[in-house]
Amino acid sequence: MANLTVKLHNLILKNPVMTASGTFGYGLEYEDFVPLHALGAIVVKGTTLQPREGNDYPRMAETPSGMLNCVGLQNKGVNHFVTHIYPELMKHDRRGDSSIDSHIIVNVSGNSPQTYAETAEKIDSLSGIPAIELNISCPNVKKGGMAFGVTPEGAASVVREVRRRFSKTLIVKLSPNVTDITSIAKACEAEGADALSLINTIMGMSIDIERRQPRLSIRTGGLSGPAIKPVALRMVYDVAHAVNLPVIGLGGISTPEDAIEFFMAGATAIQVGTANFIDPQVSLKIRDGISRWLDQHSCISLRDIIGCLE
Repeated sequence: MANLTVKLHNLILKNPVMTASGTFGYGLEYEDFVPLHALGAIVVKGTTLQPREGNDYPRMAETPSGMLNCVGLQNKGVNHFVTHIYPELMKHDRRGDSSIDSHIIVNVSGNSPQTYAETAEKIDSLSGIPAIELNISCPNVKKGGMAFGVTPEGAASVVREVRRRFSKTLIVKLSPNVTDITSIAKACEAEGADALSLINTIMGMSIDIERRQPRLSIRTGGLSGPAIKPVALRMVYDVAHAVNLPVIGLGGISTPEDAIEFFMAGATAIQVGTANFIDPQVSLKIRDGISRWLDQHSCISLRDIIGCLE
């Protein structure tokens, strides 16, 4: 069998299949369907410094080949994660007696560079968490709600502050709602990011024409699913050729063939998101399908195809 091991900075994944934040809970919710030790990494739901209630309902709507969501980062805050969720995860961690042999990565959100950094610092103290993923698509309250990730300066301000207070692997999740994603990727690299994940959701809208109302409570939301895959592939290709950092590709991946495309475009690993809602076991099927494809094409390692598209 081909070697599926990949490296994200200092983080070694036994296979390149990760779950995307917000689509897999804390992982524990899926353990009846998926042996969690079989995945490369699990990215848990977005965590903020203070608890967040999220947006009003309705906050999810199905669209052709995808879905919209405006959940609004509902979570109980980082202190709750540290005192309640983290101990439960560690009961299943590979350092204990259980079977989980995949990395746990925490997605971190905030509304200022300082709140990002404070949250990251609390997680830095947890020995069982080797990395965080910074969600810089969050609104900058000092800039009238503009997302940090839509300008190189905004992205750099968050990465710079977090890098000062977080010592482990720092992954930055990039927003696609920009003109030039490569300039933002370069800004993150310059401030100390260790890896980049992309893309986050694309802003979209759906309208109920009988009610003459938007289907989401705050009118717009993030579009995910197969509909955004061509955009994600293009951005992964562009970023992988613009920086010297490992890239994690996501956006509409639901089959092994989708994943192979992302690897060829330059991704070192991939995340499975919306597809988890359709098939809780899809991440395992994608992992096995990648292995079969590599064997069928006489590849010794996944590295044989990463970035092969010139």
